[in-house]
Amino acid sequence: MENNLIKTTIEDHVALITFDAPPVNAQSTAFMEELIAVFDELNATKGVRAIVMTGNGKCFSAGADIKSRSKQSDWAPGETYRHLRRAREVGFVIMEMNIPVIAAVNGPALGAGMGLAICSDIIVASKNAVFGLPEIDIGLMGGVRHTMRVFPIGLTRRMVLTGYRVPAEELYRRGLIEACVEPDELMETAMDMARTMASKSPTAIRLAKRALNTVETMGLKDGYRFEQNLTVEMSGTADSKEAMAAFLEKRPAVFSDD
Repeated sequence: MENNLIKTTIEDHVALITFDAPPVNAQSTAFMEELIAVFDELNATKGVRAIVMTGNGKCFSAGADIKSRSKQSDWAPGETYRHLRRAREVGFVIMEMNIPVIAAVNGPALGAGMGLAICSDIIVASKNAVFGLPEIDIGLMGGVRHTMRVFPIGLTRRMVLTGYRVPAEELYRRGLIEACVEPDELMETAMDMARTMASKSPTAIRLAKRALNTVETMGLKDGYRFEQNLTVEMSGTADSKEAMAAFLEKRPAVFSDD
């Protein structure tokens, strides 16, 4: 995989993705295409069981590359629609991963940058982090639907209509992110969580991700039935037998990546 704007390392079954597009990790076309490619490849990489993504420097991601957007009138015919498709897929490639994704938000996560965090499974943040949708101040629209999926309607409306930047501590107080820690504790907090996930059955994690992604938009009965069917599917696997044996024998389970 290319590691120009998106740096990737893998250790102990955990992939660490670091946005590296100084100064603010703005999302240019090259950034989005590389990020999509990295996530697609990690989704198919044997041995990767959890992912942590963060930003290099003081910013997680300031969102869209406004300098390139200002030249939109010079784009070739159809490029606007190709750009919008890329922008959608950057979020969905994270959401649709078979592997859990933790966003370790080290600084401002704005606009499309906040979108990357919102599309992850779990958000942990530094006390330096803020979350915002500044589109109304720069002549753009966007972010409403993804934000409303996670944040309360009132807070979403305030962010969209006023450009309010929410401190990470407020989001943690509201129960909307899973941790808000000192800056020097952020990566260890995220990596500890990722290593815990990586210790679980890879098969169970994949099925759990499928359940989480699917039942969100289903009714109660249909959603529960879907989960029950996944339980039946899981019970016939080698990982299920190993997990039960380890529980009964009071020992750590040992799972393969096959």
